[in-house]
Amino acid sequence: MKKLLAALALTALTVPVWAATRTVTLSVPGMTCAACPITVKHALSKVTGVEKSDVRFEQREAIVTFDDGKTNVQALTRATADAGYPSSVKP
Repeated sequence: MKKLLAALALTALTVPVWAATRTVTLSVPGMTCAACPITVKHALSKVTGVEKSDVRFEQREAIVTFDDGKTNVQALTRATADAGYPSSVKP
């Protein structure tokens, strides 16, 4: 019985039971031309778990909807930075 409980506890810690769709707004201040959002959107679309992204040049932001069981905010900001556009979460 103790082994079963230990296995269940370990499974609960390693499997994201409460995975959900989340939306985050990223500030992307380095976008300086109308073509920049295309690059940012492409970089975000390559991240596993990203369901949708809306990149707005005028606001210098990206609104990203993603499955938090498959990715996280750090992966999103890393993807934009790797594409040449560092980003951070907007408050």
